[in-house]
Amino acid sequence: MKAQYHLFRRGSRTYFNSTLFFPPAVRREVFILYGFVRKADNFVDSVPQQSEAFGAYCAAYRAALTGKPSGDPVIDDFVQLIEQRGFELEWVEAFLHAMEMDLSKRVYRTLEESLEYMYGSAEVIGLCMAQIMHLGAETHHSARMLGRAMQYINFIRDIEEDNGFGRTYLPLDETSLPSLRLSDVSRDRAEFSRFIAAQLDRYQHWQQQAAAGFSLMPFRYRVPVKTAADMYHWTACVIRDDPMVVYRRKVKPGRVRIVSQAVRNAFLDREVVPTYA
Repeated sequence: MKAQYHLFRRGSRTYFNSTLFFPPAVRREVFILYGFVRKADNFVDSVPQQSEAFGAYCAAYRAALTGKPSGDPVIDDFVQLIEQRGFELEWVEAFLHAMEMDLSKRVYRTLEESLEYMYGSAEVIGLCMAQIMHLGAETHHSARMLGRAMQYINFIRDIEEDNGFGRTYLPLDETSLPSLRLSDVSRDRAEFSRFIAAQLDRYQHWQQQAAAGFSLMPFRYRVPVKTAADMYHWTACVIRDDPMVVYRRKVKPGRVRIVSQAVRNAFLDREVVPTYA
């Protein structure tokens, strides 16, 4: 569990600190899930990309499914979790496909292309989380929308970082800008602000669908999930107020903000389900 803990802690401040509010047994399984996906993501996001290592990771995972332990606890614990929680193997393959896309695809021109990527990179993670929390199939749409909404905020927040990788995940066909590089955006900031506002409206629509499922969660699970969603909503609000902030810094809540929001959700918001209106 030490490997998964460190992978998760280094990879995501919001998710990691929110997850600490799950009961220990659930928290352990969330660490296993995010350890597996974070390690795969690290291969494709490294500079230079580690395509061969990623391929070996996928092969080791698939071999472990047939009963041949990989010797890597990140993989072997995850395969055991698949069996225990009934993850669909198609979900994992969709995730690995999205990571493989990061090895070659650089620009997403249409929303349909972005949605294909987000299904594997985020929506199926929401489905796995629903299984970990023992939630029924009636929560699956909301789980997918929560993953999608959070991923979309990451796309917006990380525009400048992704420029460094030569990637653009937001649908470029929806703007007259030739790219989202600062040199192009600086020539027409009004168009950039319009484009980002439209993307934030889209996020909000998906987040509202996600929030509809919060009431179906036991309270002990709703606190960490709602806290993570609240922090992404905070990030969206900061960017809406000043879209150009994404070129100056990475907008992320600090640990104190995350923990204080979790405490607020735990003690003050027992009956409150956010609308993100």
